[in-house]
Amino acid sequence: MNALPKICAALAVVFIGSVSLWAAPAMPRSWPDQGPVPTEAAAINIAIKLWSPIYGADHIAREKPYHATLKRGVWTVMGSIPRGAVGGAAVLKIRQSDGKVLLLSHYR
Repeated sequence: MNALPKICAALAVVFIGSVSLWAAPAMPRSWPDQGPVPTEAAAINIAIKLWSPIYGADHIAREKPYHATLKRGVWTVMGSIPRGAVGGAAVLKIRQSDGKVLLLSHYR
């Protein structure tokens, strides 16, 4: 009966260690400035480049078409959600003048 706590502890260590194998990659704290972003197409290309390694290229490809809007010098790029689907889309806010990433996220 004294072995039970040791077995439970060992199983906990194995479980916790294996969970990290399935965890999403760590989100960078910041991204290098991307340079001026003059067009909607440039904003979308940068968004795809930044989203893909974090959320997976296949997942991001399923969020086509992408939409970008420019407001007060900031591009907001969003993926699309198929009608009737549950979940959210990727979003990127990037400054037009120098390509500074202001927000990179994925809504649920």
